Amino acid sequence: MKKFFIYLFCMAMVAFSGINAVTAQTEDKATNTRIVDEKNYIFVAQQALPMRGGTRLLTPEFDFVVTPDTLIAFLPYFGRAFQAPVNPMEGGIKFTSTKFDYDTKGKTKKGKWTINIDPKDVNGISSMRLEIFDNGQATLNVSQTHKDPISFSGYIVEGKERNKKAF
Repeated sequence: MKKFFIYLFCMAMVAFSGINAVTAQTEDKATNTRIVDEKNYIFVAQQALPMRGGTRLLTPEFDFVVTPDTLIAFLPYFGRAFQAPVNPMEGGIKFTSTKFDYDTKGKTKKGKWTINIDPKDVNGISSMRLEIFDNGQATLNVSQTHKDPISFSGYIVEGKERNKKAF
């Protein structure tokens, strides 16, 4: 009986956390088109999909901020690293970049943008590919030089000041 209540509680928590996440995303196609064209959005990661291992659900503080002149990444990393950082606090994918290539493939017939981002002033990141759909859902693929690739799924919101980040 105790296991049943624990199971029921866990299922309720998963159901309620999904409701909150969906209401936070921008589902308006016109708004999504505008913020992608203006390069002013935040990709909020909901799941990490490492190359090795299973999918991991994430808390809402992990994101990737895109503005016309700056990229800010605050994402976790799960997977195999071929070179460990000297400082353990340097784990994950955390950087601020002001020198980067941003190549938009344009919107396809199915309503998807494919954006290739190559940060030039960040060590360890080879390339990033962001796929954004009309409904605000998005996928971010990160290729790194000394780690296995990792993907994140989530959604985009309009770029606004966020009062967090401790790096």
